[in-house]
Amino acid sequence: MEILVFIFSIIALVYFSNILWLIMGFSKIKNFEVSEIIPKTKFTIIVPFRNEDENLPKLLDSISMLDYPMNLFEVILVDDASDFRFQILDFRFQISLIDNLRSSNSPKKDAINSGITIAKNDWIITTDADCVVQPKWLKTFDNYIQENNPKMIAAGVFYKTKGSFLDHFQQLDLLSLQGTTIGSFGNDNTFMCNGANFCYQRSFFYELNGFDGNSNIASGDDVFLLQKAITNHPEVVRFLKSEMAIVETQTMKTWRDLFFQRVRWASKTANYTSFYAKQLGLSVFLMNLFWVLDFGFWISSSSGYWYFLLFFWIKFIIDFILLNKTARFFKIRLKHILFCSLVYPLFSVLVVLYSIFGKYEWKGRQFKK
Repeated sequence: MEILVFIFSIIALVYFSNILWLIMGFSKIKNFEVSEIIPKTKFTIIVPFRNEDENLPKLLDSISMLDYPMNLFEVILVDDASDFRFQILDFRFQISLIDNLRSSNSPKKDAINSGITIAKNDWIITTDADCVVQPKWLKTFDNYIQENNPKMIAAGVFYKTKGSFLDHFQQLDLLSLQGTTIGSFGNDNTFMCNGANFCYQRSFFYELNGFDGNSNIASGDDVFLLQKAITNHPEVVRFLKSEMAIVETQTMKTWRDLFFQRVRWASKTANYTSFYAKQLGLSVFLMNLFWVLDFGFWISSSSGYWYFLLFFWIKFIIDFILLNKTARFFKIRLKHILFCSLVYPLFSVLVVLYSIFGKYEWKGRQFKK
């Protein structure tokens, strides 16, 4: 028992140090303020999709409301073998609909490649079909590009939630990922981003040889490209911390869909090249695993009550600090956080274990990790 307590204490110490480091990194990145400079950047917005007849019109409507010159951007929709052909209505901006040209094990990477091949503009910005963008979305990116001269920019994503516990659970989970993303950027330990709001120069994409080297991995169109950029040219990769640049996406409708989405996300972590990312992922997994084991031991033996409670509250408090900082940036109210903190470790452990040994299903298709 003493040996287990010692091991657990070491794991907890590493975990707490990691979260504190992310909290510090989060504070290092200052909020970016949009100014009224003349827009210059030409964007190509690439949207891979499959069976999104309900969501795509909402995204396109939000794009039509952009406070940005229509002649400075185009939209390319890439259809990844949808069951029905999507019909494009009349829009004032340039829009194209093409089929995905499959060449790898990753439909989304192929779709982005297909879009980049015909893109007219050098700045590529990817988003998902179930997203909605804000009016100053492109204007904020343009401002940031003109003032900072980056070649790759990550930005924030949050969920549109309703009142269910499932929705708020997903919101808290995504906030933890966004907090980790921003904190790691602030500490120069960058390793993750979200492809639903990801921007880079097409010339830089080709300089990095695109998705070469990871096209056999079904997911990771965002993080692997980011990690390539960080390895080769970290000085031109930035996080745009502005509420004007955030995009809104949708939660999964069922626990099953959520589980397979998170399995898809977890399946790529074994291929991370960053030592920091690997140790952080291992630290989080072990912390959650030992939390589950400790809880089970307490329930089965009716002992260790005070130890479990002390550990739980310390973990809860340090996690809350990062979540609260992130929620304040996204202007999101934290709900059900205590109950979510009890459920999350078990959910997380199951996702990681399944991602190692199982297959996952996405958009009606099965993938190996």
